[in-house]
Amino acid sequence: MQKLCIAMLTLLCCEALAQQKVEKAKNVAAEKTTFQTAGPWKPVTDVRADVAIVYGVEDRGTMTFEQRVKSWRDRGYTTHFMTGIAWGGYQDYFTGKWDGKMHLDEGQVTQKGDTLWHGHMVPYIVPSMNFIAYMKEKIIKRVIDAGIDAIYLEEPEFWARAGYSEAFKREWNSYYGFDWRPQHESAENTYLSSKLKYHLYYRALNECFTFAKTYGKSKGMNIRCYVPTHSLVNYAQWMIVSPEASLASLPCVDGYIAQVWTGTSREPNYFDGNKKERVFETAFLEYGSMESMTAPTGRKMFFLTDPIEDWPRDWADYKRNYQATFTAQLLYPMIADYEVMPWPDRIYEGLYRTRANDEKKERIPRFYSTQMQVMVNALNTMPRSENKVSGAHGIGVLMSNTLMFQRFPTHQGYDDPQLSNFYGQAFPFIKRGVPVKTVHIENVSFQNTLKDVKVLVMSYSNMKPMDKLAHDFLAAWVKKGGVLVYCGKDDDAFQRVQEWWNTGEEKFNAPSEHLFLKLGVKAPFSEGEYKIGAGKVCIIRSDPKEFVLAQNRDHAYINTVKKLYEEQGGVLTFKNHFTLTRGPYEIISVVDENPDQSTYTLDGKLIDLFDPEIPVLDTKKVNPGEQAFLYNIGRIENVKTPQVLVSASRVYEEKVSKNTYAFVVKSPRNTLNVMRVYMPAKPNKIEVVNGHGNMIDTKTSWDAASKTCFLSFENDPDGVTVKLTW
Repeated sequence: MQKLCIAMLTLLCCEALAQQKVEKAKNVAAEKTTFQTAGPWKPVTDVRADVAIVYGVEDRGTMTFEQRVKSWRDRGYTTHFMTGIAWGGYQDYFTGKWDGKMHLDEGQVTQKGDTLWHGHMVPYIVPSMNFIAYMKEKIIKRVIDAGIDAIYLEEPEFWARAGYSEAFKREWNSYYGFDWRPQHESAENTYLSSKLKYHLYYRALNECFTFAKTYGKSKGMNIRCYVPTHSLVNYAQWMIVSPEASLASLPCVDGYIAQVWTGTSREPNYFDGNKKERVFETAFLEYGSMESMTAPTGRKMFFLTDPIEDWPRDWADYKRNYQATFTAQLLYPMIADYEVMPWPDRIYEGLYRTRANDEKKERIPRFYSTQMQVMVNALNTMPRSENKVSGAHGIGVLMSNTLMFQRFPTHQGYDDPQLSNFYGQAFPFIKRGVPVKTVHIENVSFQNTLKDVKVLVMSYSNMKPMDKLAHDFLAAWVKKGGVLVYCGKDDDAFQRVQEWWNTGEEKFNAPSEHLFLKLGVKAPFSEGEYKIGAGKVCIIRSDPKEFVLAQNRDHAYINTVKKLYEEQGGVLTFKNHFTLTRGPYEIISVVDENPDQSTYTLDGKLIDLFDPEIPVLDTKKVNPGEQAFLYNIGRIENVKTPQVLVSASRVYEEKVSKNTYAFVVKSPRNTLNVMRVYMPAKPNKIEVVNGHGNMIDTKTSWDAASKTCFLSFENDPDGVTVKLTW
């Protein structure tokens, strides 16, 4: 009997454990939408995403970190954790409270001797092994002890203009084995400095995440580790060095958050001789560089957008640019996980200008919070899609982490204004409606990296290959039928830094010469086309920046690539728009600065999700420089079933019977809900009740043509019950 009881108990324990694993797997799978917050749960910031990422481990006011976490868990959220790896609330480390020693000398310092500060007594950090030990002991252990199994260490950033502190000099000597050299004195010193900055944050994240996984395992937990980071495009343009793509191959890194938003994407750039903001186009390339960075490794990728930005502006500016970045992220159909917003406290409670030239400020207008919540709640159900964004596919632009290595300072008079050597390769196609794909040279060893690329454009005018093995993979791809277009004069000072292509047995004047010889092209590597196996190499002896820094300078480049592309059997068509269908959603962007200034028109029964009144349209017209986000009622599945199509709230507890449809909706307080509900017939009774059982004021209307019922009422984080009877 005792043995039987033990066996039954063992079986029950195994079943319970198995059930726990199933539930855990379900929870992880449900981590589709997130937001980050440093505050506790509040009814005005109850965003209703899947995950609340609690920011910072320090106690705030009368609340401990653990109490902040609990406040979100008590409202049904999965809780994760985020903090900075290059800065954070680490005053106890810098002021000596942690180990009895002051560490303010571990800040990033410029040539003038200025420390770069992120906050009071918090410098941007030179991440020493001692600081890494602090992160493990003080931060990561406490987070895991609080039961959190997902950790985000964000923004591993080393400023290009820094590199003069005593801490950095110590790391230099340890890493290179010789004394520190000032980066402003030569291109080689700059390159060495950047490589060390890159290494220091690679090491910091590897150490911290490996420790987190080991410590978590000791407590029976599977810790997942993510890196929220700006795109390689942005860091290169903002002159910041970060590990970026190399982290995707670390066993301890489970994924990224692509930190792309108005603030990064509005950085001006050149096209057709004109320097200005191009928010949609820049965001499209930023998200693309993040997607392509992880696609070969299968790591999870969250895309972020922000309804406002760090810099104070007016609400109309925020709305216009939010729509541009939001549209750009949706044009990558295989990414369907999102950080829907950072810092809901500042979004819902911050004061910003009502007009661009007016100092009057107010909290988020109802029209914008309603629109934003419609967009955010669409992300909760946004499907992956095998569909492709419209346009000719197969043109790639090669990138490298070393885009960040030679941005500051300039040497021997060679300049790359606003990262024009990169944009010069991509913008001539983006502005003609061609969805260029970015390709990371660090990933060319993965089988699928170049699988769908017909023509690969590259240059070493703004980056250098860190590993010569990349050339073996590029050469093999060309010989099997790929077409490589190399643009560059190879005359910048970084061509001659002491690196693998000019040391030991290698005696090349530029890394491109090594590549050309691998391909079978002989010196003097002149401009022209060369047949290589089943493929071809075309050398253009112009730096890509020349294609965009002056007017009408990209035509020869475009025509060359067009000819090569069409020799591959494709047709390179130009247009002024990008469109994509994802499930019931239609995503549209029409670019400006294009000879085609026509309006893009879509017909159907369409709900406009950029309009807070969510009207049903028969036709949507999108002008150059504008975007659209639409719900296509004609794509509804299960047309006999009532369903919420669009809502400025999240829907729960749906119940359908013979002639009734009931559900609960939740969203932050002090916001207005609008929704369209698809119905088999016009409802003859509509009941909208708050959590206390009281009827609340509701505006309703019926659109017979679309068979949708419109409802509008005040949101409530405790839930509003809606019951429709027909």
